[in-house]
Amino acid sequence: MTRHILTGSRVFTGERILESHSVVLDAGRVAAVVPRHEAPVGLSTRELPADTLLAPGFIDLQVNGAGGVLFNDSPTVDAALTIASTLRRSGTTSLLPTFITDAPERTRLACDAAARALEQPGSGVLGVHLEGPFISPERPGVHAPQHIRQPGAEDLVSLVALSERLVRAGGRLLMTLAPERVEDLFLQKLSASGAVLFAGHTAASYERTVQSLASGVRGFTHLFNAMPPVQGRQPGPVVAGFESDDAWCGVIVDGVHVHPANLRQLLKAKPRGKVFLVTDAMPPVGTQETTFTLYGHTILRRDGRLVTEDGTLAGADIDLASAVRNTVRLLGVPLEEALRMASLYPARLLGLESQLGGLAPGQRANLALLRDDVSVLATWVDGNEQWH
Repeated sequence: MTRHILTGSRVFTGERILESHSVVLDAGRVAAVVPRHEAPVGLSTRELPADTLLAPGFIDLQVNGAGGVLFNDSPTVDAALTIASTLRRSGTTSLLPTFITDAPERTRLACDAAARALEQPGSGVLGVHLEGPFISPERPGVHAPQHIRQPGAEDLVSLVALSERLVRAGGRLLMTLAPERVEDLFLQKLSASGAVLFAGHTAASYERTVQSLASGVRGFTHLFNAMPPVQGRQPGPVVAGFESDDAWCGVIVDGVHVHPANLRQLLKAKPRGKVFLVTDAMPPVGTQETTFTLYGHTILRRDGRLVTEDGTLAGADIDLASAVRNTVRLLGVPLEEALRMASLYPARLLGLESQLGGLAPGQRANLALLRDDVSVLATWVDGNEQWH
């Protein structure tokens, strides 16, 4: 891949917006961000529209499906790549295909497929998010109750091996579990392997949640959803998430899953950089489809919601570009911070901020070219350019 220059647009480095700067790419990496008049001469130059913003590509850590594909239905490399390719059109250049509670043999297939997709250069796949099966039967959401279980010794062995495989390839295992269903020693050993553990689909008490945060749990999956509501004498996991300065909180900003007032209070309570955006996207995202099937049940796409026939939410009908827009519009967050919530902060959570989430020398050239309305004009994944 030849050394070349992107110029003409404003540049968001992940920290600030720069005017009149150029980005030099070399071998799939950012080589330099320099004032336009200091750009190297004699290189191939791509002139970008003046009314656009070149920003770090989005990173989505919770993606069940897109482009008509559900990872649970097709736990294959091709499915993971199709999901990644579809979401690239909305600025997502890196993601964790998410596999929800299912039979052990299918879970193994999904883990192997995600690992093999990660190993393909330029795939955009960063590993896998296992949402279950070690969750609460009291808070299953749409997860299949018959597959919810507690872990055994063999589960720890296989998950540690998976986590170590993903880390060696430059990726991560993210696992959502219910702290009340898992022993502290399990949390400690899995966390020590490099896995990122989140509490979710949980009925844990406040006290158990706090204890789990001291034993390796690092954050919360779609905070507020599939958790007990806050009560006067039972603060539960939601307040534990608010209270811990170290805990990360993933949120779905679609105006459906969580009332914006709750999210605004969360942002006031948490240190800057600890709240990040996820989509919880499902197969209709990126398509015109109005239904899909989950566990053999029909899921309906209605008015921005994905619901079962009895009205239970089943993932989300949103992409990260839309989540960024909603974060600005519904939560009053400045655009630069909303962009960080979709790129820099997820990278930091995974410990990959030296590679992703910013535009600095040495980082992977995973970029999104945005219009003023945060619609996506083009993306680059490891320097490979695609216009949308």
